Amino acid sequence: MAADDPNPREGLRRGRNETEEERADRRWTDIMQEIRVAQTGVQILLGFLLTVVFTPIFQGLERTDKTIYVITIVLASLATSALIGPVAFHRIVSGRRIKPRAVIWAARLTFAGLVLLLATLTSALLLVLRVATRNTYVPWLVAVVFTWYLVCWFALPLWVRFRHTSDE
Repeated sequence: MAADDPNPREGLRRGRNETEEERADRRWTDIMQEIRVAQTGVQILLGFLLTVVFTPIFQGLERTDKTIYVITIVLASLATSALIGPVAFHRIVSGRRIKPRAVIWAARLTFAGLVLLLATLTSALLLVLRVATRNTYVPWLVAVVFTWYLVCWFALPLWVRFRHTSDE
């Protein structure tokens, strides 16, 4: 900031000088980049889960484990749908001049997809550890991992958001 700047506060202003459409374009690009990571992982997980039912060991699983499997595969399907949803949403509303609203809905679908992915990963971990170990500590271990997911995916970002976002 130069000493002869007529408005010294202007150089300190936060944010971007962009139109609503430019902001929507930027936010849309951000969402698509974020989704690419989660989308790939959940699609691979769903594909793997779909094959499990055809393995010989599946028939020997206890009823509880089969129930956990069904819940896990439904959660993975829902997560996949929510994380792919913004792509279909964009295709359907593209060119209708409603991108700011589309961004809001895409963000909601993405958040729902992440919550469903969290549930899917937790459920899958529970199933795998139950089958692999049959130990009583499995629910506790899954609870610790679930808590770690919550910290990494939600608590830490929210803490940073509230700690470092000003009302200026």
